This record gives sequence, C-alpha cells and structure tokens, in this order.
Amino acid sequence: MAKDIHPPRGMRDFLPAEKAQRDAVLARIVAGYTRHGFTAIETPVAEDISRLTSGMGGDNEKLAFRIQKRALTADQLRAAADAMDATSLADLGLRFDLTVPLARFYSSHAAELPSVFRSIQAAPVWRAERPQKGRYRQFVQCDIDVIGEPSALAEVELLAASADTFAALGIDGVEFRVNDRRILEGLLAGFGFDASSWPGVLISVDKLDKIGIDGVVAELESAGIHSADSLARLREFLAAVESAGLRTLTATIVRDLVGPRIVGESAEAGIANLVLIAEAIAQLPTAPRLVFDPTLVRGMGYYTGTIFEAAHPSSSSSVGGGGRYDGMIGRFLGRDVPACGFSIGFERIVDLVAPAASDERGVVLVYDNAVPLDRLIRIKQSFVERGARVRLEKRPKRLGPVLESLGAAGFTHFGFVDVGAQAESIELRSLSE
Repeated sequence: MAKDIHPPRGMRDFLPAEKAQRDAVLARIVAGYTRHGFTAIETPVAEDISRLTSGMGGDNEKLAFRIQKRALTADQLRAAADAMDATSLADLGLRFDLTVPLARFYSSHAAELPSVFRSIQAAPVWRAERPQKGRYRQFVQCDIDVIGEPSALAEVELLAASADTFAALGIDGVEFRVNDRRILEGLLAGFGFDASSWPGVLISVDKLDKIGIDGVVAELESAGIHSADSLARLREFLAAVESAGLRTLTATIVRDLVGPRIVGESAEAGIANLVLIAEAIAQLPTAPRLVFDPTLVRGMGYYTGTIFEAAHPSSSSSVGGGGRYDGMIGRFLGRDVPACGFSIGFERIVDLVAPAASDERGVVLVYDNAVPLDRLIRIKQSFVERGARVRLEKRPKRLGPVLESLGAAGFTHFGFVDVGAQAESIELRSLSE
C-alpha cells in the first residue's frame, strides 16, 4: 500500500499560484497598516508552555500543541502516563495566537519601545483543532495592537486602519459590530446573576448565533445555579435585541437597548466609551459602518473593555475581531499597561481578494537540448538584468499545458531559444493570447 503523502490533517500545501496570491494579500495588509503608523515585529513560533497555559488564552489554551522535553527518561514517561499528565512532559508549546507572544515581547522590551507602541504581526499560529471546513490546525493571523494608550484613541485607530485596509484589498461591505465587556457585566448584574457566574453565562451567550435564545437559556438552566427570574430577564433581553436587529451605533441606540437594564458605574463608562468611538469614527471621510451588538461576547477571557468583530456578507463567520485587554501585559510585567488589538481573519478573506494586476514581466524561455549551457545562462541573465522574472523550461512534447500552468503562476510571456539564438533576437509572445 502506498504511503500517505498528504500533509497532516488540518494543515495544507499551497501551489505556486496560491502561494503568490497569499503573499500578495499579506503584503497589502501589512502595507495598509504601515501607512497608519504600525510597525512590524517578529516573535518565536514557540513559547514556554507555562506562559501559553497561564489563563490568558481562554479556551485556546486547551488547543496548544506541546513540544516534548528532550532527554526524558523511561521512568519520567511512565510516571506521566500513570498520572495522565502530558503537560509535565513539555516545556514549550507552539503559539496558538499572536497576542500572548506580544504580551511577553512587550514585557521583555518595554524599555526599548515607545510609550505608546503600535505593532503589526503577520505569521502562522497552530491550534489542535478538530479539522473541519474553515478550521485548520495551522493558519495565518494578521494582528495590529496598540499598547500603552488608555483612551478610546486606540480603538479608533484600530478600526480606522482596518477599515482602510479592507478597502485597499477591494473588500467592500464590511461592517464592525461593537460592544463592551463592561456593558455585558452591567447587564448580568442588572438581571440578578451572581458575579461568580458571569464567565459561564457569557460562554453560553457567545453561542447565541449557533443555538439561539432557547438553546442559551436551556444550557444555563441545566447548570442549575441561576434563578428563574434572572433567566427570564436574560431571555427577554435577548428577544428584544433580536427584534430590534443590529443598528448603527449611536448614543440613542445604546441607551434604548441597554440603558434601563444595566447596573454599575463601570457599565456606564462602557456606554460612554462606545459613544465616543462612534463620534470619532463618524469624522472620517469614508467612515466604516459601526453597529451596536449588545450580545457580542468574543470568547477570549482576557478582554476587559471594548470588543469588536468585522462582518462581511459573503462569510458566515467574522472576518476579523479584537478588543481591549488591559490586564494581560501586567501579568508578565508586574505593572498594568493598557492594550488593545485587532486581527484580520486572513484565511477567510484571502479568497475574497481579486488577484492584483502586476506590471512585472515574467518570461519563460523554452530551450532545446542542443543549446549550449553557457549561451543559455547568458541569455537568461540578459533578461534578468532588464528587470524580468525569468524561468528556463526545456521544450516538452506538449507545450500548451506547461505554459498554461506557468501563466497561472504569474508568468506573462514566453519565447524560444534555439542553437543560434541571441537575447536580442528572441521574440516574446504573450501567454494570455
């Protein structure tokens, strides 16, 4: 039986044309964010497993690929197996997102960085997902973050830069759904849920789009720790939001939906923050649409304030998201540092971006075996020096399929090199004709 030669489950190979398109889209994303003052950094693919499992990564911590320690003894392996403790065998893990590595990076280099640091990271991450459509074990994330800015300026810059970048990619119709964790907690307090139960309640509410209102309430009822009155208030609120639909973020919309129901000064501060963001974004010449979604949770447990997701009509899932995570860096650094970030869903948008036209000439030189090597390489070099991208291709029995494949890989012209050919005499023909 032939050996399985496919990539590991949940991981993918990319053919040259696919790789070229991915690289081009990634370059345009980085260029868009760079224009807004963000600067690129790079972090290792692996982090200490203790950092990756310190409670900052939410449910993703369970999906971290662990890297086994070197030189383990048979006794250590048996002891770990007996205790069913695989974690003790690992000292490193592959990063499951770019936010935890960024927090470690900033904590390591804070003295070398500006007081407000705006970063870009675009790199692969790994999660031990159950492979299924749209979910991969290796995928690319494109993150921008603002560290050190406590005001709503951070959120406004992230939203404005991301909206411009989507537009530069030719992806129209993106809207940003926004909420604030403080509003969510104020609502739960107003509904009478005990503060200790809030994380569990929010996990259920986060599934609203998948299981519906009845499913959320049934899941919470099965826990047996919530009062019937609290669940009834939650159900009434979720129904009111569903009936109202998502509408443009304004002070009136926010106060109508959540104002009478929230409890606490922190929740009031969350409302004021969203209104401030909306007013600032409205000043942009081509302002992106912000909609208020009071049921938006985002699963990461580290969010402390504003949260947002980017939605597009062609995708059933978000095409980007992020929020404020003021408590994370302090756990590394020992002092609080405000932070806010946004991540473009690269794998979801790459297929939405039309290939950009290139003015680069890609030349295929089709040669016969009889052409001397020194002449062949001299002719190729002549085209390279004129700024062309050049590929040598031995004349096959069937030229058409070869040229078609090379055209898909971005080559634009071809010409024949025979025994007596000189570079100046080679006639180039378009591959598109």
